[in-house]
Amino acid sequence: MPGSAVRRCLVAAVLLVALLVGFNAPVGAAAPAVLDGAVTQLLVLDEALLKSLPQVTIEVSFETGEGRKSGTYSGVPLWSLLEKAKTVDAPGKNAALLHTLIVTGRDGYGVALAIGEIDPHYEGKQVVLAYQGGEPPASFEALRLVVPGDAHGGRSVRDVARIEVR
Repeated sequence: MPGSAVRRCLVAAVLLVALLVGFNAPVGAAAPAVLDGAVTQLLVLDEALLKSLPQVTIEVSFETGEGRKSGTYSGVPLWSLLEKAKTVDAPGKNAALLHTLIVTGRDGYGVALAIGEIDPHYEGKQVVLAYQGGEPPASFEALRLVVPGDAHGGRSVRDVARIEVR
């Protein structure tokens, strides 16, 4: 079976697991977010996984349509999740830098990050998948992408449903 067919089967399996976990969740709870795409290990971003990884706390401040907002967030560095999922890189020099991360919320809102922004060998920005802090408060059921250093909060995705590596 070609690699892309295997990857599609794995994506379908993870999404099925996420769906089934959603059926066992309390009424009104959403299925856990997933990290998929060009990775060797698809991740279901549930509480158990997130608690098993290093936690960081960051403070951010950015402009909004309602003025300047600040907050303190705790969660997992996005880079730690990518290390666990292991990106699939094409052959060639610095091929990992070709990857883009598409982060989508449950409401369909999505943003992109270049992998070079969070790779410690390049910009090394401490982008966090937060499960504590902010307004409304992030939680294990409503993860929030927090991108420090952005002048505006447009890439602060609430209620993350999927992180796709392209």
